Amino acid sequence: MTLKLPLAHRPRLRAAIVAALVIVLLALWLRDGGNGISYRTVEVGRGPIALLISATGNLKALSTVEVGSQVSGQVLSVNVDFNDAVKKGEIIATIDPANFQARLTQAQADLTSSLANLSAAHANLGEAQATLRNLEAEFARKQLVFDRQLISRSEYDAALSARDQALARLASARAGIKVAQSQVAQRRAAVQNAELDVQYTVIRAPVDGVVLSRTVEPGQTVAASFQTPVLFSIAEDLSQMQIDLSIDEADVGQVREGLPVRFTVDAFAGREYQGSVRQVRLAATNTANVITYPVVVNVTNADGSLLPGMTANAEVLVANREDVLRVANAALRFRPSNVPAPAAGGAVQNGGGQGGGGAPGQGSGRPAGNPMAQWDELAERLQLSEAQRGQLRSALMASFQAMRGQAGGAVVSEDQRRRRTAEAIATALQPLRAQLSAGQQQMLDAELALQANARRVTVYVLRDGKPEPVSVRVGLSDTSFTEVLAGVKEGEQVIIGEQRPTP
Repeated sequence: MTLKLPLAHRPRLRAAIVAALVIVLLALWLRDGGNGISYRTVEVGRGPIALLISATGNLKALSTVEVGSQVSGQVLSVNVDFNDAVKKGEIIATIDPANFQARLTQAQADLTSSLANLSAAHANLGEAQATLRNLEAEFARKQLVFDRQLISRSEYDAALSARDQALARLASARAGIKVAQSQVAQRRAAVQNAELDVQYTVIRAPVDGVVLSRTVEPGQTVAASFQTPVLFSIAEDLSQMQIDLSIDEADVGQVREGLPVRFTVDAFAGREYQGSVRQVRLAATNTANVITYPVVVNVTNADGSLLPGMTANAEVLVANREDVLRVANAALRFRPSNVPAPAAGGAVQNGGGQGGGGAPGQGSGRPAGNPMAQWDELAERLQLSEAQRGQLRSALMASFQAMRGQAGGAVVSEDQRRRRTAEAIATALQPLRAQLSAGQQQMLDAELALQANARRVTVYVLRDGKPEPVSVRVGLSDTSFTEVLAGVKEGEQVIIGEQRPTP
C-alpha cells in the first residue's frame, strides 16, 4: 500500500528534512571545530599519588643455623623432627661415643703415667741435691787439708771431680723435671681433646628456633673427615622474617632504608602484609645483562602465617602524596592527529621537553604557572613560622636569580637545568634546614628530590571545542596519575583521546 501526501505538504517536508540536516551538521562542526573530530576528556582533579616499585623475592628467617657434626660415627638417636621447636642447649641427636670413650681412657692412662714420671723426676732431683751437698762438704774438707799439704794432689782432684759430677747430675735432674712436666702437659691436652670428642657425640641445638630440615636418621654413619656434614637446619625466630627483593638498577636509586613495603603471597591472595626496607646491599647481580641489587625487607610474622620460601610480590612505597593536583597519564601521552610529530633529536618533546608539542605558530603553550605555589604549599605542610616562611621565599628568590645569572644564553638540556636548579635551591635552603626538626628536614629533602625530578610536559586542554596546548610542570607519577605542580587548574578538561566520525 502506498501512502501519497498531498502536493501542498511535499515542499514543507523537504524543507524540514533539509533544516534538520543543516542543524546536525552545524552541531558537529561547532563541537569538533569544524573538522569532524570529537575528543575524549578527563577533568584535572585532586587525590593521592603513590610511587611504587614492584619486585618479587622469597621469605626467609632472619637467621638460619645449619647444625652439623664435628666427629664421625654412627648415629644412635635423633630426638627432633621437622617443624619441632627447640631450645638452646637441647639434645637433638647423639653419635655412638664408644670409640671416643676408649680414646679418652687411653689418654687418661697416659696422663697418669706422665704424672708418675714427673714424681720420679722430682725424686731424682732431691737425690741429686743431697749428693751434691755431701760432696761439696767433702770437697771443702779436702781443700783445707790440701792447703796444709797433708794429702796428695790426686786425692784433692778426686774430691773436686766428684763434686762437679754431682753438679752435673743435679742439672740433669732439673732438666728431667722439665721434660716430665712437658709430657704431663701433652697428656692433659690429649685428655681434653678426647673429652671434647666425647662431648661432640652429643649434638645440641645452638639457638632457640624451629627445625626446618633434618637429613639424618638413627643408624646412619656420619663422616666428618673432610667437611662438616649438615644434619639439621634451624630457623632462629620465625616471628621476625625478611624478604630478599631484587630491584632493577634503574629503580634502586630511589630505594632507601625505612621505606614502607607492602606485599602479598600466593597462599593468602586476599591478604596484604606490611614491612620496611632494612638494607640496600651493594652486591649487584648480572642476569642476562640485567643488573639487579638485593634489597632486604624486614617483616613481622606474629601469627606465623608466613613460611620460609614463600614468594612475595612486593611493592616498595618510594613516595606518597595526599590531596595533590593530578592529571591522568593518558593526557601526557596525547597528541592531536593534526600536529606533526617532533623530529628525532628535536627540542619539542611531548612529555619531556620544554615546549612539548604545540601546534605550529603556538610555541610551547601557556607558561607553567607560579613557581612559588608548590613552595607555599610546602610551608603549610611544614608549619613554618612567618619568619621561616620569609627566609624560605628569600632563599628561593636568591637561587632563582643566581640561576638566571648563570644561564648567560647557554643552551643546556632539561635534565641539566633541573639538576642545577635543585642544587642551587638545596644550597640556598641549608640555613633554614638547620633550624628544622628531623621530621621537617625529611619532608624538605623529599620536596627537594621531587623538584629535582620535576619536568615540563605539554597537555591539550579543550577550550571552545578546540584543543589548546598548555605547558605544565609535573612531578610524582604512579601507574594512573601524575602530579601537576603548575600550568593547569583544578576542573579544567584535558584531552586523552580523539575520535573521527565514521564515514
